[in-house]
Amino acid sequence: MANLPTPNSPNEKHDYHAEAFALEADLQRPLKSPVKPQAYVKIHGTSGGYLSERALDYRLEGIFSFRHAYTQAAGSQSLKQGHGSVTLATSVIEGFNVLDVVTADRIVSQISVEHPLDGYVPEVTFLGTRFEGLKIAGHPVHVKLDTGFLGAKPANDGTYGSDKTFRKRVNDQRTEICKGAPPEIKSRYNQLPSNPNPQETIECSLVQHVEGSWPGTPHGHVIDIPHFGKVYLAVLRVEHSTYKSPVTGEHPQTTFRLTMIELQMGCIGDGSGSAGNTIVNGQGRGGGN
Repeated sequence: MANLPTPNSPNEKHDYHAEAFALEADLQRPLKSPVKPQAYVKIHGTSGGYLSERALDYRLEGIFSFRHAYTQAAGSQSLKQGHGSVTLATSVIEGFNVLDVVTADRIVSQISVEHPLDGYVPEVTFLGTRFEGLKIAGHPVHVKLDTGFLGAKPANDGTYGSDKTFRKRVNDQRTEICKGAPPEIKSRYNQLPSNPNPQETIECSLVQHVEGSWPGTPHGHVIDIPHFGKVYLAVLRVEHSTYKSPVTGEHPQTTFRLTMIELQMGCIGDGSGSAGNTIVNGQGRGGGN
């Protein structure tokens, strides 16, 4: 029998953190009702582990609904020699419907990160993330995603926010978004500050471009739909903060938040909502991850 790989020594200095949920909303009209996170899972702590949830046939009157949703969150030590701690979050929604305007057969949001044995900045992948059968008012929306938009892990344990090539990609994307966009979108996607901030949040999108003949106007990953509102697709937030360790002092911590559909509704319905949500970070507790 072939020898199976053995894991590295358990790394008790790593804190795992992963969350996932299918849908949440704050509806104001025609019905005033909050929608708590559906199929919510979360792992947090040094033990890692695995959690999953499912939800079937969710419906808030004729406003929000989905046929099936499932989520998972996992954290464990890699079985590959020399590799570190791996964290995964997944959110999947099938038969998604908002007011019969925004619909999708299937939405998948997935983040996987690997923190190194020595260092604090992880390698990240969004492999598996996608839209299937996305439509606006019955018209297909063809979305091309760039799951490699974040880029390779920066050299020398540098943060993504300080990586010049990543910041340039974000700035170029924001420039395209703001061309001819209404003030609300322009104010959200002004150019990044020229100097990285260790406490900053960088918002961008995994959307490369969208195509279709739906009612509305695209501005990058944002679709402005008359009499409905704005739909933001595959929104990625890279949140930088500083972790204070009693052993190693201050060092960077990064949180990745991916929201596949973000809604800002006005007119036939008022309120906000999000679908396909995943959140991952993770933190060494001293002496490397």
